[in-house]
Amino acid sequence: MPIKYDAHLDLDGLQDVLEARGLKPGGKVQKFIDSEVIRLCDPKVPFRTGVLKHSPMIASVIGQGLVIYATPYARYLYYGEVYGPNIPIFEAGELAGFWSPPGQKKHPTGRKLTYSGAPERGAFWFERMKAEHGEEIIRGAAALAGGRATP
Repeated sequence: MPIKYDAHLDLDGLQDVLEARGLKPGGKVQKFIDSEVIRLCDPKVPFRTGVLKHSPMIASVIGQGLVIYATPYARYLYYGEVYGPNIPIFEAGELAGFWSPPGQKKHPTGRKLTYSGAPERGAFWFERMKAEHGEEIIRGAAALAGGRATP
């Protein structure tokens, strides 16, 4: 004899639960994650004038889940490969830099960029930060939401 039952799952309160735990878009958990990503990437971002390093504080809206490094050269520095054609510029017999003709398509040269500043500064700063601090961010977000991260 089959057993029959009528079940009803009421999820009307789901949005209230998500909001109470800070899990709604733009909630406290997303704000925490965005802030931590910016803070922990900071020592790894290439630094010459500080414009790239400070750009996420200006270009990103904390809580949207998107950290933006808004400079024309951010992508170039992130991937860390020299593009050319590069024409050397000499001043007083010394190499002063390189120049690429405008309008010409640039191609990877196979040479890696060199970075100055702190020893952690360099290419793929987000990926390196995530490998080093990813679990820490997840644990913090879970605790903020009133839960715990599972391994």
